[in-house]
Amino acid sequence: MPSASAQDAPDAGARTTMDCTVHWISGAGMAFAAETGSGHLLTMDGAPDGGGRNLAPRPMETLLAGAGGCTAYDVVLILKRGRHAVTGCEVRVKAERADTDPKVFTRIHLHFVVTGRGVPAAAVERAIALSHEKYCSATIMLSRTAEVTTSFDLVDTTTPDR
Repeated sequence: MPSASAQDAPDAGARTTMDCTVHWISGAGMAFAAETGSGHLLTMDGAPDGGGRNLAPRPMETLLAGAGGCTAYDVVLILKRGRHAVTGCEVRVKAERADTDPKVFTRIHLHFVVTGRGVPAAAVERAIALSHEKYCSATIMLSRTAEVTTSFDLVDTTTPDR
């Protein structure tokens, strides 16, 4: 476990920082292991045509998954705080990349499937908008190079009284 020093102490005016260490797994082609600042491990690999062995997600796939996770987290949290009976949330992310280097994302579409009992469509729409416009750092950052669009389906699990 790394030791803390005086220079690691938070400064009242300092920005929030994050860290991650990525190591090349030299005997595994183009595989990399990342250890996040919170102590979690993530493995990434490349496609066989780039020297990888296709044993883990590509780095850009993990970026896309992180954006989907970030916005899903926001939507669920906003709905729960609104006391809505949300029981599920899935985000299907589709992206297009530039043809030339740097092959940044140029279009990203996030389709949400929200499940719950009596959750109003307006509440889901508002939660997605708040995530997209205010809270989700990942999608807001990606929107600097990509057109980010959203849509949703709402699955109501309320059973009618018989």
